[in-house]
Amino acid sequence: MDQAVSDRTVQLSQQEQRVLAHMADGLTYSAIAQRMKLSRHTVDTYIRRIRAKTGARNRMQLLLHALALSDVQPAADDAN
Repeated sequence: MDQAVSDRTVQLSQQEQRVLAHMADGLTYSAIAQRMKLSRHTVDTYIRRIRAKTGARNRMQLLLHALALSDVQPAADDAN
């Protein structure tokens, strides 16, 4: 795994953490957008930001990063 992905100093915003948690729950980007009441484009933007911060090249590396940091909890319903 890349050094950037294993770096424990990466700070994700709350929204980025929520997107990552929904990914960890197995949701598609479209389903994440619907659940969080966001556009698909906004979810894509969050994913790009997370990938830039972590150095992850794909969805699997993002999920491995989430597991390594243990900073992603199961996603709660985003009905707010």
